[in-house]
Amino acid sequence: MNKKQIGGLILAVVLFIATGVISVLTNVTAQNRLADVAGQILTGGYELDAPAKDYIAVVKVEGTIQQQASPSLFETAEGYQHMTTMEYIDYLMGDSDNTGILLYVDSPGGTVYESEELYQKLNEYKDATGRPIWGYMAHYAASGGYYVSMAADNIYANPNTVTGSIGVIMAGYDLTGLYEKLGIRYVSITSGANKDSSQLSEEQIAIYQTQVDESYGRFVDIVADGRGMSAEEVKKLADGRTYTAKQAEENGLIDNISLYEDMKADMGKELGTDVFYELKSKTSALTSLLSSVKEIVPKSEAQVLTETAGEKENGGLMYYAEQLR
Repeated sequence: MNKKQIGGLILAVVLFIATGVISVLTNVTAQNRLADVAGQILTGGYELDAPAKDYIAVVKVEGTIQQQASPSLFETAEGYQHMTTMEYIDYLMGDSDNTGILLYVDSPGGTVYESEELYQKLNEYKDATGRPIWGYMAHYAASGGYYVSMAADNIYANPNTVTGSIGVIMAGYDLTGLYEKLGIRYVSITSGANKDSSQLSEEQIAIYQTQVDESYGRFVDIVADGRGMSAEEVKKLADGRTYTAKQAEENGLIDNISLYEDMKADMGKELGTDVFYELKSKTSALTSLLSSVKEIVPKSEAQVLTETAGEKENGGLMYYAEQLR
């Protein structure tokens, strides 16, 4: 092929891609206009279009309970969506067709802040409406997942659920030895002895221990209130260990062991409806297309290293991140 033929081929490919993108954008715009008419769009692109009859709302807490990230044009929302869930519960409080919430938890835990915020929002729902919340634990409902479950009036767990892990952790890595080997010298100029905790002193460890203890005490009080137990009874179970569904039931941490469909049948019978509604992600065709393209493109070594470092940081490189896990 000569240069003119190659140039023509490239131009044809560019025009084909441009035509496809324009077509997708036009379709997305039309879909958005229809969605705006049909129902509300919540944070994260979730469409709210609840049935106009009695229904039980399924509120899902799946994945790590943490601050909601804003997905880019190339990504679709995954895992627990905090702000979306909060907005969803706000909507349910004002919907007279809603008869209750099924809180579906499949989470190993998360941050203290978002776990507490969701727990409070669920209790606000109950106080404002007088409607019940039933909880269902799937693979995991540990630590922060158990924390939010304490808002439920009746807790069911799958026979293979791992739950419990009542406790708080604040963790990090001491990288001073690695820095020395690499010839890296860390320098900080602070206004006070406890401003920099990159190399923890015994005094700083004691300071952070008081913060962990305070969050732990709050966790114990929430479990005691949710399960009708004394704080001392909870503390005997709250050493951070996990429990099987059978162990949790024997210790009064849950009420029933059941498969999900059987639990839904029990709740539907109790509330007089077999209609269960849950939010659906409104993923545009363009986002799906770009997300697929992104997965095809291989990552550079720099991207892999950056993502690995990010995963480690989320796991606790910073001492300030209190985790319910």
